[in-house]
Amino acid sequence: MTTATKAHPTAPAAAPPSRTLSSAPAPSLPSLTGLRWMAALLVFGLHVHNFRYFGGAGGRIVTWGFEAGASGVSFFFILSGFVLMWSARPGDRATRFWWRRVARVYPVHLVTVALALVMVCTLPRQPRPTLLQGLADVFLVHSWWRPWWQTLDPVSWSLACEAFFYAAFPLLALVLRRLGGRGATALAALSVLTVLALAWTDAHHWWAQPISSFPAARLPEFVLGAAVARLVLLGRWRGPGLEASLALAVIGYFLVPQVTAEYAATACTITGFALLIPAAAVADLHGLPSLWRRRRLVRLGELSFAFYMVHLLVLRAGTRLLGTRPRFDLLTGAAVAAVAFTVSLGLSWLLYEGVERPARRLLLRRPARRRTA
Repeated sequence: MTTATKAHPTAPAAAPPSRTLSSAPAPSLPSLTGLRWMAALLVFGLHVHNFRYFGGAGGRIVTWGFEAGASGVSFFFILSGFVLMWSARPGDRATRFWWRRVARVYPVHLVTVALALVMVCTLPRQPRPTLLQGLADVFLVHSWWRPWWQTLDPVSWSLACEAFFYAAFPLLALVLRRLGGRGATALAALSVLTVLALAWTDAHHWWAQPISSFPAARLPEFVLGAAVARLVLLGRWRGPGLEASLALAVIGYFLVPQVTAEYAATACTITGFALLIPAAAVADLHGLPSLWRRRRLVRLGELSFAFYMVHLLVLRAGTRLLGTRPRFDLLTGAAVAAVAFTVSLGLSWLLYEGVERPARRLLLRRPARRRTA
C-alpha cells in the first residue's frame, strides 16, 4: 500500500507535467489518496462479512455489498505501481529508493506484528505461529509459501507482495523510462492479458495451491499501474473520464461474486481499476471536479495504511467478547460493526501520528552538514 503524493486537497495542479527529463517533483494527486481510503473500507467490510457479525437480512445486505471486498487489495497493487512510477526520481539510486520504502511500511508493520504477538499470548484460541513462520512474517517473505501466508497479522500477506514489487521497481522504472507511449501501452495490455491468463488457470485448478497471495502472480497488477502512470507522465493517456471510469469499476466489483473466488476475481476489476486511477490523476492535474479530493477523504486516505494493518486485529480481539460468528440482527450488527470501525480508526490515527510519521522522519533524516570555519 503506497501513499499517493500529498498536497492541499483543494489546490490541484493546472496541467499535466512533462517530467521525463526533469528532476522537478511530481505534482500531487490528492484524489488517489482519497481513493485509497475507499479500497481500505472495502477490505474492512469483507472482514466484517467473514466474521459473520450479521445474520438474516443484514447478512444478505453485507454479503451483497462486501463479498467482493478483497478486490480492494488489487486496487492497492495497481495504485502502488502508479504512484511509485509517478513519483520516481530521475537518477535515484535503488538503495535510496528501497530505504524510503522501508521507512514507509516497516515501522507500522513491526508494531502490528508486536500487537499480534501479544494477542497470541493473551487471548484463547489464537493460532500460534512457529518461530520460522514468525520470522518469515517479520521479514515479509511469508506470502511465498502457503503454510506461512497468514501468520500473526493476516493482512500482512499483501505487504509481502509489495516488498517484492519494491525489489523489482528500480528495474521496471528503468525499462519504462526507455519506452515511449506505444511501448507503455503494449506493456499495460500485456499486463492485463497476463492477469486474465492467470485468472483462467487459477479458476481451472492448474496450480497446486491458490495463487491469490503469491507475490509473482500479483506482479502484473503492479506493472500495469506503473505503465499507466508512464502514459500519464508522457501526456499520452486517452482513457475515459472519472465518472465513466468509476462506473466501470463499480460494475466490475459487482461482477466478482459471479466468478470463482480467489485470484479469478481479479479479472473482473482489473480494467475498471486501471482506468479509474489515471482518470482521478488527470482530474487532479487539470483541476476537474473530483469527489475523492475532499479534505476528509484525503485525511482518511492518509490513515488508510495503518487502518488496513490494524483492523483485522481489532476484529479478532472482538471475538473474546462476541464469540465467533455471532450473526446479530441488523441493528445490533450495525452497532457492533460501528464500534469495531471506530476502534480501528482510532488506533490507525495513533499509529499514523505516533509511529508512521515520526518513524519515517527519523529514518529519512539526513545528517546535518558540518560547518567549516
